[in-house]
Amino acid sequence: MQNPASRPILEARDVRKHYAAHTALDGVSLAVPEQSIFGLLGPNGAGKTSLIRIITQITGADSGEILFRGEKLNASHIGQIGYLPEERGLYKKMKVGEQLLYLAQLRGLPRAEATQRIKHWLDRLELKPWAQKNVEDLSKGMQQKVQFIATVLHQPKLIILDEPFSGFDPINANLIKDEILQLRQDGATIIFSTHRMESVEELCDNIALINRARKVLDGPVSQIKNQFKTSTYEVEGQGKLLVMHPDFEVIEQKARENDHFYARIQLHAGTTPNDLLRFLIGQVQVDAFREQIPSINEIFIRRVRETMPETLLELPVS
Repeated sequence: MQNPASRPILEARDVRKHYAAHTALDGVSLAVPEQSIFGLLGPNGAGKTSLIRIITQITGADSGEILFRGEKLNASHIGQIGYLPEERGLYKKMKVGEQLLYLAQLRGLPRAEATQRIKHWLDRLELKPWAQKNVEDLSKGMQQKVQFIATVLHQPKLIILDEPFSGFDPINANLIKDEILQLRQDGATIIFSTHRMESVEELCDNIALINRARKVLDGPVSQIKNQFKTSTYEVEGQGKLLVMHPDFEVIEQKARENDHFYARIQLHAGTTPNDLLRFLIGQVQVDAFREQIPSINEIFIRRVRETMPETLLELPVS
């Protein structure tokens, strides 16, 4: 995990971007801690890609600024950033090894060093037998591995991954997750944008949620999950559960076989988990008692709905 006191490798300060009548970013500010995995989240069209394009200098901001290690972002930083876009782009008629060598040399790597690194990565991602095959002969998953290698080959300090697990089977998704964790361990910082909230739970140290061109939530994952807790506890046990108490409220209760039950109980203000547990033990046999911590997916949906205009509240969030 990153050092909590580490400086940001990247800062966005009041970044704004407009396209004709459309506002893509409306005063977005965030800080990405160095040697961390940072999740950039938001619904489709929220502004994530616009921010990534500004960070990678594909486009420029209308106002505000991006700082890279304390310096205003400029062309000299391009070599320290690796970018895997959601829209993959490989030369299908080129052989895998030749293409990686070409892309590495574009990044300024000497041929001998590039060749050595390519062999290392092809071996790590189980692509060595495919080095002399044309890209078009590879499966979609293998092509994505090749593009991942191209993104990290020059050992960038900041790696931006847009939907990096799209199209991978579970085995290869786990392989890439392991590589992302290793890259962080080796000193890189990773920003990744994804709709797979389970990946956010597994990987991210920090997240930022953008909705309708504005940042609506950011911070360490653990703090955000604590922030959205509702003092709700799940209870499993045996017996007849009858909760009539001014300090507790049963939100859900299910009877199961052999006199077993499941319940979700919310504490009122000023009540402790021990108060509830003592009350339950006096009634039933308690087999399991755990706090219900909201998932990042639940927080994502809740926060997006909270920041939608009233006219859109009845529409489902895709």
